[in-house]
Amino acid sequence: MEALKKKIRSGKIDPVYFFTGPESYIKEELAGLIKAALFPSPEEAAFNTSVAYGQDMTLEELASKASEYPMFTPKKLLVVRQFDKIKRTGSKEQQKHQEVRFVSYLADPADFTVLILDTDSADKKELDKSPFSELKKFRTDFPAIRSVDAFATERARAAGWDFEPEALKLFSAYVEPSSREIAHEIDKIILYASSKHAGNTIASTDIFECVGISKTYNVFELEKALAERNLRLSSGISLMIMEHEGAKDGLGGIVRYMTTFFMRIWKLSVPAVQQLPQADIARILGMYGKQEFFVRNYLGYTKKFTVRETEAAIIALRETDAALKGLLPYSDERHLLLCLMQKILGKA
Repeated sequence: MEALKKKIRSGKIDPVYFFTGPESYIKEELAGLIKAALFPSPEEAAFNTSVAYGQDMTLEELASKASEYPMFTPKKLLVVRQFDKIKRTGSKEQQKHQEVRFVSYLADPADFTVLILDTDSADKKELDKSPFSELKKFRTDFPAIRSVDAFATERARAAGWDFEPEALKLFSAYVEPSSREIAHEIDKIILYASSKHAGNTIASTDIFECVGISKTYNVFELEKALAERNLRLSSGISLMIMEHEGAKDGLGGIVRYMTTFFMRIWKLSVPAVQQLPQADIARILGMYGKQEFFVRNYLGYTKKFTVRETEAAIIALRETDAALKGLLPYSDERHLLLCLMQKILGKA
């Protein structure tokens, strides 16, 4: 992705882009970079940028629109959203003709048009069918963010910053697994950190002070309390997090963090995995970069919970998540949290 951004910033703009996948924020960023590279001013960009939707045009109409000359400028930008829903009308012969017209355009696209075709779909079977298969050489995939750690690290480094291990762990625990949310929070933290201390390293204190997380009641302390199997302390820390973050949002964050916590313990329950080099264990646990620092902690946690207890905890967490999503009934978040802790620590 960084290579594509660098190419666009250098002014090397392709005539056609096919963006696929659900990660809308990164697609918006790239479209913005293309627009900035094409037009010298926001006014010129607004005047020569068109946004259309797949369901409103056929492939032939799309090819015709892309072939229209721009007004007063050498280039124009045409963005077609929901391209996977492109309108199909007429007989099979007519649809085939429309497709041939579109493929013909792709073979020799207009040099005055930059065409961005965008779809949220990531279904490989569908994308291998025509007309999408004809766009293979123009295609860039934007899958949903899987690792907050990895994306946050790459995003910070692109801005010339790096996380301390504890800071990355804390950040990953509290931020929503969304590229838009991660990017906005990192921008905010970097702005804050640059005004507070020299250097380009994001520390835990920056996360505490900028995000507003309690230094006493946070997931670090919760993790320690769970490892100690201390029901009272685990429940107390969780309730304070919920009070600070909001009952439902706070409990949702706790469930996400604890699910990761117990899934990692479960993966380490296999003796052969424990014997692997630390870097390989980190990869299996979904840890990235400096998060490898915490592998030893998790190796210790495997001695605190049996495989059966770990699996029971994961089931309890899934049930709590389902309740928060409205799939199971519950009275209130505090009671839901206390029941969860009792199930996890074997007190239910």
